[in-house]
Formats: sequence, C-alpha cells, structure tokens
Amino acid sequence: MRIDLLQGTLDMLILKALTGGSLHGYAVASWLQRTTDDALRVEEGSLYPALHRMTRRGWVTADWGVSENNRRAKFYTLTAEGRRQLQEESSSWERLTEAVAKVLHARPAAQGA
Repeated sequence: MRIDLLQGTLDMLILKALTGGSLHGYAVASWLQRTTDDALRVEEGSLYPALHRMTRRGWVTADWGVSENNRRAKFYTLTAEGRRQLQEESSSWERLTEAVAKVLHARPAAQGA
C-alpha cells in the first residue's frame, strides 16, 4: 500500500532520520523504508529537493564523503536549528494525529444536529 505524505511531513521524517548521525540521501530513504516496514518509500524526486531545501534553511549541513560502497556521496547532518525544527514539527504532528484520532473514534453526530 502506498501512503501519501502530507506536505511538510517528509521534512520531519528526514530530520528524524538524521538524529542518529550523518547519512547520505539513499541511506535516509532506506532507513525510512525499513523503519516503516516498507509502508513509506521516498522517491528521489521528493527526497533530494527536500534535503536541498533543508540545507538552505539551515536545518542540515551537507558535506561530501564516501559511502559504504565506495561511492562519492553527499552526507547530511542535523544542525541545532534542525533539531529545534524537528521538535516543533513533531509537536504539531502529535496534536494533529490526536485530533484526527478523536474524530475517528467519536460517535457520529445525529442527523440534523
């Protein structure tokens, strides 16, 4: 099953992936896929623009390095500003999911009420 992400959610997920240390783009996508038991697959066309946007905003830094299979790759590292952004987005996400859960578990309104 393919799950479409709400706008802005991808940034939060990428920031979370980087809390464990520097990763290159493919490793970020792989971590998200593994962590969600294959429910989320982030395409390159979404991942790299998000990483570049987050670099411009100062949430991550990017440095060239060598990947585990000896290829040159850009590694992304979470900044202090990125950690603050992750906290902010996580709090908003939790409020949203709690609100949606309340609606999904509520008794339906009576007709005409």
